[in-house]
Amino acid sequence: MAEVDNQLEIKFRLTDGSDIGPKAFPDATTVVALKETVISQWPREKENGPKTVKEVKLISAGKVLDNNKTVKDYRNPVSNLVGAVTTMHVIIQPLLTEKEKKPKGDDPKMNKCVCTVM
Repeated sequence: MAEVDNQLEIKFRLTDGSDIGPKAFPDATTVVALKETVISQWPREKENGPKTVKEVKLISAGKVLDNNKTVKDYRNPVSNLVGAVTTMHVIIQPLLTEKEKKPKGDDPKMNKCVCTVM
């Protein structure tokens, strides 16, 4: 029975309202492992699936989860109820390429002021 108490039932809600899970995770499971689960179980028919852990943001109880924390760190009293399922929302933020990261104001032609005050 102690094994069940140390697990949390989690389902992952995607932006279109569909779900992955629910699935039981031990308290020692890291947020990175949760993100890897989302990537591996991402529905193949959905476009723009995440490719790396850095593209996935998990939100639970209004908080963006830190990669180095565990499921236990984000447990709340409701999740201790028998049969309770915790919903974590999944946000996908594709990584920017080097070209996209370049600030637009770096072009020397753009920084010249040609205004005349009369």
